[in-house]
Amino acid sequence: MSRPTGRVLTLLELLQSGGTRTLAELADRLGVDGRTVRRYVDHLIDLDVPVESVRGRYGGYRISPGYRLPPLMLGEDEALAVLLGLLAGRRTGLATAERTAGETAAAKIRRVLPRHVAARLDALLDALSFTDGSGGDAAPDAGILLTLADAVRHRRPVSLRYTDRDGRPSERTLHPYGIVAHANRWYVTGADPKIGEDRTFRLDRVADARALPGTFEAPAGPDPADRLLSGFATADYRHEVTLRIHGTAEQIRAHLPAGVATLEDHDPAPTPDGDPTAERWLRVELRAERLDWLPPVLAAIDRPFVIERPEELRTLVTALADRLASHARRT
Repeated sequence: MSRPTGRVLTLLELLQSGGTRTLAELADRLGVDGRTVRRYVDHLIDLDVPVESVRGRYGGYRISPGYRLPPLMLGEDEALAVLLGLLAGRRTGLATAERTAGETAAAKIRRVLPRHVAARLDALLDALSFTDGSGGDAAPDAGILLTLADAVRHRRPVSLRYTDRDGRPSERTLHPYGIVAHANRWYVTGADPKIGEDRTFRLDRVADARALPGTFEAPAGPDPADRLLSGFATADYRHEVTLRIHGTAEQIRAHLPAGVATLEDHDPAPTPDGDPTAERWLRVELRAERLDWLPPVLAAIDRPFVIERPEELRTLVTALADRLASHARRT
């Protein structure tokens, strides 16, 4: 913004981000001299924005504490961050009153956003799903996130510049089904039209995303979060493990979540009382690069189990049992 009014609004945005801003810093950010900054501050004060001057070596300008909030000004990335934070907060079991406040705050933000920005954020919220224990430490680029969300909503193919876990860059085409937050990472799930199979990509490894011409049909079957977890549980790793565990699905899932293992009834016959939560033999299948973590998990589940494969796991479980028995006999 080169016009004076635009620079005054930029000054307000800088000040409401918090803390004290020095005169030199503000002049540099606005591209004006110190005298002009003072004039812009006077404009804000005339508009009843509570700006105060801080004297001293580290002085400058700041929004006066204890006064009413100045007008809220959010950029597209900031609005996205706030709305995602409110959405994540609702998933953490907040009290009813707090959840209501979060919903009304989100509604207020969306109401004052420019129409095109609000539409893009709505597309993202529609496309987004969470798994249990999800988070977002490895945050993706907001522009990529919004581009993918728009493609999910309108069923448009996208081109991705992607770097895999071995550092190899490539160009991928994807029919995106949805965006999922899982285990402190963000993912996009979809179909690769070249191979006709579902694929999952970590968004922090996507360098660029752009929409392509055309559309695709929405798939039937599991939602994006279920597809993601199923893909993790059946990923191609060194070891294929099959177990039978006698217990409830809840007991097993507490230690082997859906992103790690798949469960199915070993005995297809229903339980005598028809109770789906009753203990029964369940077949557990998973894939793993290493097996050394599994014996302690089986011990923690503390239910009868049978190892069908691999034989190496049986050896590791026996060795752990021998060590525990040896330690228990010590006096």
